[in-house]
Amino acid sequence: MKFGNFLFPAAMRPDDDGRVIDETLMEAVLCDELGMDMVWLAEHHFDGICAYVDPVSFGAALATCTRQIRIGFAVAQMSLHHPVRMAEQMSLIDNLSKGRLVVGLGRGTAYNIYDYHGYGLDPDEAQARLIESEAIMLKAWTAENFVHEGRFWQLRIPMLRPRPYTKPHPFVIRACSGEASMLEQASEGRPFLMNVQTNEETARRLTRYQDTLRERGFDENTVRECMAASWVWRNVFVAETNAEAERLAKPAFEAQIAFRHAMRDRIYAEQGVRMKSESRVPARAQAGHAVLCGDPARVTEAIREVDALGVGGMILQFRLGPMSYETAERSIRLFMSDVAPHFSSDTVARC
Repeated sequence: MKFGNFLFPAAMRPDDDGRVIDETLMEAVLCDELGMDMVWLAEHHFDGICAYVDPVSFGAALATCTRQIRIGFAVAQMSLHHPVRMAEQMSLIDNLSKGRLVVGLGRGTAYNIYDYHGYGLDPDEAQARLIESEAIMLKAWTAENFVHEGRFWQLRIPMLRPRPYTKPHPFVIRACSGEASMLEQASEGRPFLMNVQTNEETARRLTRYQDTLRERGFDENTVRECMAASWVWRNVFVAETNAEAERLAKPAFEAQIAFRHAMRDRIYAEQGVRMKSESRVPARAQAGHAVLCGDPARVTEAIREVDALGVGGMILQFRLGPMSYETAERSIRLFMSDVAPHFSSDTVARC
């Protein structure tokens, strides 16, 4: 099992932005020093739920202030990026980090319509933009005199510079918020990133994913490699006692959920538009499902349940909502000293 810290820090007020960004850099350096496998970066705009906003710029900063930890996107919202500029930026970070980059791509947020409106984009085009963008990036990294005539872009590229450090290109993975997109990745023999689900739903989806790989003719070695390269997301908080963990983590998580909904509700009240309306509270918003919370023994047991499903990595968000950096730091240190050693960790598999 590999572990990655999901650096998804909220700045509850605009005046908090600079402080939280500085603290998030400190958090990444701490994880590098403690030997964590990865840090993962998010992308959200206009609302403060991800203080650094841009994973590309922040990823470049991390490439220069860390030494061993891998840097991944979970994810870059590709509908908001020009694919050629993105390919150049990824190649630069790949060189700066000496091959520590994982390019996690997604269509764009499924929840915050103002992300699209702020960039003047139609959210209904997001998936098509993702597919075309990824194809352009892969070709730009590997080809010369590349011509592309597509729906959104018409391009002539003599040669992308700098060339990627990783050959033939940085590792690319997609986020799959829904089951259908996950099965599409299985059909292509590719790993994926899964958002927060219950363990039961995670197990069901992983079974379907492996079954689809086999149905598409992939051998058992490929099935194992794809599972080893796939990641699932959970929030986590470790304290000396179960009572302390629940006292600190649950109010912070509840405040985080409320904060993430606030701008959506405001835009709906002002403009009458919303990305989606959910008839029931999803697992990602339920502390009992979404937060692995407790002393080291309890959290170790919770992770064993996920590890038993066969997935290769866990994306773990340690700092929840308004939680202070110092509180999150204690949790990270306790996790790395008393939980992580119970699980072996290998380099991210390539699929």
